[in-house]
Amino acid sequence: MAAGVRTIVGLSVCLACGFLLSILSCALYGNWWPLVVVFTYAFAPLPNAIFGRYVSSDPLADVSSSVADFGRFLTSILVVSGFGLPLVLAHSGIIAVPAMLMSIGGGLLVYGTIIVYSTLFRAQSDF
Repeated sequence: MAAGVRTIVGLSVCLACGFLLSILSCALYGNWWPLVVVFTYAFAPLPNAIFGRYVSSDPLADVSSSVADFGRFLTSILVVSGFGLPLVLAHSGIIAVPAMLMSIGGGLLVYGTIIVYSTLFRAQSDF
């Protein structure tokens, strides 16, 4: 197993820093609207987790289920909204630009942690 305890600790530190940036983007500027983005962090992996079991386990099969594609589509909507919502809020003047930058930076850390975790700890099938 290539990923060990150090990897888990490193990923948890990155995840905690991402959430800290998101919460600080709200607390430092006295506006709690960027906290809505945290809900997209929580809900973004759910469609892939729910609809991912409909993907064929045969690596030679080039057939993809429409249900799994719909799950990927929902995940992409949540990820894009996680980055787009702070941009729209800053453009409309609801939040400050530094709060937007902190919220997007926190989103990059959180989504990056989820991606790295899923690639490192994906179940390997041994023949």
